[in-house]
Amino acid sequence: MNEPIIDPLLAAEPAATFESNAQLIPRDSVAGRALVVVIAIMTFLACLTAGAALLVADGSRGWRSEVLRDATIQVKAGPGDNIDSLVAKAVSIASQAKGVESVHAYSNAESERLLEPWLGNGLDLSQLPIPRLIVVRLTGQQRPEDLAALRAALASAAPQANLDDQRMWAERIGTMADAVVVLAGALFALMILAMGTAIGFATRGAMAGNREIVEVLHLVGASDRFIAREFQTHFRRLGLRGSMIGGLAAMAFFAAASLLSFLWAHSPGGDEIAAMFGSFALGPYGYVALALVCAAVTLLTGLLSREIALRHLRTLT
Repeated sequence: MNEPIIDPLLAAEPAATFESNAQLIPRDSVAGRALVVVIAIMTFLACLTAGAALLVADGSRGWRSEVLRDATIQVKAGPGDNIDSLVAKAVSIASQAKGVESVHAYSNAESERLLEPWLGNGLDLSQLPIPRLIVVRLTGQQRPEDLAALRAALASAAPQANLDDQRMWAERIGTMADAVVVLAGALFALMILAMGTAIGFATRGAMAGNREIVEVLHLVGASDRFIAREFQTHFRRLGLRGSMIGGLAAMAFFAAASLLSFLWAHSPGGDEIAAMFGSFALGPYGYVALALVCAAVTLLTGLLSREIALRHLRTLT
């Protein structure tokens, strides 16, 4: 019986092996690394914008609530009036008003110290008709009608006293803060749009680079959803890497800014920053919001790449 002839060269060839988990798109490529960098930068900027909007909104809310708790009574003495008696009368009326927590009248020395930053030191202000200020601390449950009743009582008993509840300034600060938040929202939307554009170009480039493989898979019966799912998994992984890098960098930035603001709290510049942004600390909910931004970027990357891949595959049918 004849034995089969086996070529030794062929026998030495190793059997071809195929991995069932082979990737349709290479995981590590120049285009993939570039997309990770773009997503990281865009995520960092988006987190900065979102964090700044939260800081401004929280700072404005705290500032307005603090300002609205204070009201000032300005006493202007006319010719022949005794300023001290007018101040005492205004203090008595304000102390008995509903919704008032405490009343403090500034003395002459305190009033002069308030004017020192503008007029300088060592000036004799006794001959100037400087009004006297009374600071009224309101409770948290005061109503507009309570202030109206106090204003009417002052107008009746002490016409020289004028009540200012500072609501106009609070409304202006609130309008400015709302405008900043709206601007931050617009910038955030533009960054997401730019990121989506970059993801779209990267997905089209990956499909163009693997065009032959995609067409062969499509011709042998692979479903569009299967191929699109491969692209979605690949780009979602890239989006996760980029968003984690950008998000962690933004969290580190806000943590460092919070530490620096704490160290600079008693400096002149730190006072202005604290007045606008508070302690520059996001707090737990702020960091949760940044984590949600990173998660949204990851989901957006995968869903957008899947949709673009499906649209391209429909053109092959």
